[in-house]
Amino acid sequence: MVRLGFGDRFMMIMIYIFLAFLAFVTFYPFWNALVVSFNSGADTSLGGVTFWPRDFTLENYGIVFQDKRLLNGFGISVARTIVGTITSILVTSIFAYGMTKRELMGRKYYMIMCIVTMYFGGGLIPSFMLIRGLGLMDSFWVFIIPGLVSVWNMIIFRTFFAGLPNGLEESAKIDGAGNWGIFFKIILPLSGPVIATLSLFTAVSHWNEWFLPSIYINKEELLPIQTILRQILNSNIMSEQMSNLDSASQAALSRMQSVTTKSLSMATMIVATVPIIMVYPFVQKHFVKGVLVGSLKE
Repeated sequence: MVRLGFGDRFMMIMIYIFLAFLAFVTFYPFWNALVVSFNSGADTSLGGVTFWPRDFTLENYGIVFQDKRLLNGFGISVARTIVGTITSILVTSIFAYGMTKRELMGRKYYMIMCIVTMYFGGGLIPSFMLIRGLGLMDSFWVFIIPGLVSVWNMIIFRTFFAGLPNGLEESAKIDGAGNWGIFFKIILPLSGPVIATLSLFTAVSHWNEWFLPSIYINKEELLPIQTILRQILNSNIMSEQMSNLDSASQAALSRMQSVTTKSLSMATMIVATVPIIMVYPFVQKHFVKGVLVGSLKE
């Protein structure tokens, strides 16, 4: 065991202090939002609520779960994330597998065209006209179809597939397997770390998206929870809640004088954030392995 000198120990201490500070400033905003969501809004407005709820209450979450609009938006976000992630990973990986074939005519030109889309876009107005022309306005599929192919994910998939031994496909072809059989029975099972990592990135992107639904969706029942949360943060939510709830709920809400716009917004934000955070521990071990293998092999 090598003994560290004074300079090395001092440097290690400084590194640990810096990392602890970085972890604190990263985690504290989320923790404070959680604390405010469990604290009385009237008490929060007085200030000084930092690490622990000073006036603990569940009224904020009670109103959140009474609002059918938020529950419906949560369901839309879950459905969009699951369907969008599965379809995007499947289509992108198939596209990437095809791009690894040297016999594909025009392969380099296809790759150039894909890379160009990473740096240049048509803009919001042409995109809106395209979506309207495809009949995707006010449709659930507007969440899915435009994001089916991710060029960045395709490049990572393609690089990973290109690094697999050629003997795998050759032996499978000798046994009579076709391209689809090779892809689904050999290539995909070997791509677990890359699939897990890119699936998480895609799922987070779908879950956090709020801007496009606000443009392409006019039906309130199709709005995801992130778009609804954005509306909550930009409006007086208390008046909207009073108009949306039935008479019994209005009577109950009138007794909840401690609920404020900020406390209700924090509760909604926690409800919208926790589900996607809970996914991370299950795929964390694949992060470094998946991204590095998929991006460094040639």
